[in-house]
Amino acid sequence: MDKIPILRMGAFLLVSIQVDLYDRLALNLEADLVQMVNKTSAKGVLIDISAVSIVDSFMGRIIGNIASMSKILDAQTVVVGMQPAVAITLIELGLPLKGVHTALDMEKGMRLLRSMIDDPEEDADEDQTIDDSITE
Repeated sequence: MDKIPILRMGAFLLVSIQVDLYDRLALNLEADLVQMVNKTSAKGVLIDISAVSIVDSFMGRIIGNIASMSKILDAQTVVVGMQPAVAITLIELGLPLKGVHTALDMEKGMRLLRSMIDDPEEDADEDQTIDDSITE
């Protein structure tokens, strides 16, 4: 049985979907991801769909469900790497993906997640940069 890996990075869970999702795999991802949010007390979920070329209404609902369930468990969801054709399809299907934030790439997605939860690690990085510029 195929599984999509869910990686933990600090307070966040990272998922990179590198295969076309069929219904059973999408449902398993949904269940596994929500379970991991609960188990790890993650504050954010970043889903990279840059390798996904086709999204149907079922997959759109799964992404929306993940965001809704994560929000109930106190975690934000950001989807990154959406192809223009996928965005067009989602709009044409009438799936606005409520509660799902988007960013162009993983770096911008992580920055968005950190800003949404006010991540102390990000603040420490910024403080370090400020301190470095003062001492120079």
